[in-house]
Amino acid sequence: MKFGVLQFPGSCDEVDALEAARMVGEAELIWHRDRDLQGADAIVVPGGFSYGDYLRAGAIARFSPAMESVIEFAREGGLVLGICNGFQVLCEAHLLPGALLPNVNLRFTSRQVRLDVVAPDTAFTSACPPGRQLSIPAKHSWGRFHADAETLERIERDGQVVLRYAQGENFNGSVGDIAAVSNETGNVMGLMPHPEHAVQELTGGSTDGLSIFQSIRLAAERVAA
Repeated sequence: MKFGVLQFPGSCDEVDALEAARMVGEAELIWHRDRDLQGADAIVVPGGFSYGDYLRAGAIARFSPAMESVIEFAREGGLVLGICNGFQVLCEAHLLPGALLPNVNLRFTSRQVRLDVVAPDTAFTSACPPGRQLSIPAKHSWGRFHADAETLERIERDGQVVLRYAQGENFNGSVGDIAAVSNETGNVMGLMPHPEHAVQELTGGSTDGLSIFQSIRLAAERVAA
């Protein structure tokens, strides 16, 4: 099982994502100008401030050569995880529904959050502890998930909402307390909290984030079997 972790100018979480992925499989960095995904079984689009977040968060990264390959990879059924800025990039690339808007407090906010796993049988959550909330750090200023009423009704109906902020944890104002969504086929997911920062108790407050990476490995192994 091999992860490819994208790196843009302005990325700041790619190393943590790389190390988290290496705890469950192999992983390599993929530079934003490189179209070769290096045989990866799953792609991680990490957090940070790709291209300085000019224009709009994720708006420029969406057109990078690497993302052109990721879009094709995703459309062929490849597993793609977008974290924070990566979530924004995937929305800009129309691989995920909705958009990420400024937090309601209009400030960059960093805190530990509790998440409810509302779709436990996805490619990104199957290894999550059953019936237990996840405790994962979040840090962003553009993390408020928004979708129009029609889109929101559809993703709720089709089970595309994967994680929600637990009661009292939705500091950014995301509609429906949504913290993570998937695409219609379930092979692409974006989330605002940072699972790569919660793989060691000492530094992440929990190891709950590792279950996201373990889930991806299990899904990739099922595909390869």
